[in-house]
Amino acid sequence: MRTDPLRLRADLLLLLTALIWGFAFVGQRTGMAHVGPLAFNATRFAIGALVLLPLILSSRRSAHPQMRPASAASPSASEAADSATRHSPPATRPLPRPPAPLLPAGLLVGLFLFAAATLQQAGIMFTTAGKAGFITSLYVVIVPLLGVALGQRIPRATWLGALLAAVGLYFLTMRPGELRMAPGDLLVLVGALLWAVHMLLLGRLSPGRDPVRLAFVQFITCAALSGLAALLFETTTAAGLRAALLPILYTGVLSVGVGYTLQVAGQRHAPPADTAIILSLEAVFAVLAGWLLLGEQLTARALLGCGLMLAGILISQLMSDE
Repeated sequence: MRTDPLRLRADLLLLLTALIWGFAFVGQRTGMAHVGPLAFNATRFAIGALVLLPLILSSRRSAHPQMRPASAASPSASEAADSATRHSPPATRPLPRPPAPLLPAGLLVGLFLFAAATLQQAGIMFTTAGKAGFITSLYVVIVPLLGVALGQRIPRATWLGALLAAVGLYFLTMRPGELRMAPGDLLVLVGALLWAVHMLLLGRLSPGRDPVRLAFVQFITCAALSGLAALLFETTTAAGLRAALLPILYTGVLSVGVGYTLQVAGQRHAPPADTAIILSLEAVFAVLAGWLLLGEQLTARALLGCGLMLAGILISQLMSDE
């Protein structure tokens, strides 16, 4: 059986995206030793927006190619164009619809991005990178569940996946005999809920809008709100920013800028099943990165929780149409 080279390339791009995003939790964790969560997000999302600028400028140039001078056209081509213009019937096709307004949509999704990223970043200060990765990945299950409020029918596989994920979350975050979640885990969980709302908004507002420009506006919005909040509630020093420079650059350039671009490129040629499976590995890479780079250890109970959550995510994504 021959392998489709475009699909293989897309799957590899998505795998690289999951790897980048998974290891980003380590950067987010280590950066908190030097700056506050608001300052960290302000700088990394500003950098991520700057990474998207070349894409925006190149797409603008390709959308408006330079026209050749009229003298460069051959006489026969010029006469044919004039003749076609004189003898063509009046246009009956409807005018193209104007592009949907970009700024209000970008500001709205940027507001929810700011809220979700702030809670996640604050929660990472009090939990491990591996736990944060798995808890954040719950947004994949939460998104279809929120569709109930929009009148959408929820397949049985989604309910099954949500149940498995909830049981896995219990084993991952709760100690035996306790029903109280640690503050860091709770913050990341509420952040996952906001990530789900953010994804629903993107699904509603993306059609008719350029995805890269929409991402740029939401990144700038998140950076501006985070920067303003950091000025009000945190004390940020130049020495702290220099010490956190490597985590900021990784999460800004690779996680925000490059990761988003790779995801868009990969999803063009990857089937939805491939995308769901590969991107869900982000949580697995987060655990692996925490173990390799930070020496984080998960108990057998926590690993069981991770396995149940991953199974729930995959079932909700891959079997929802059956």
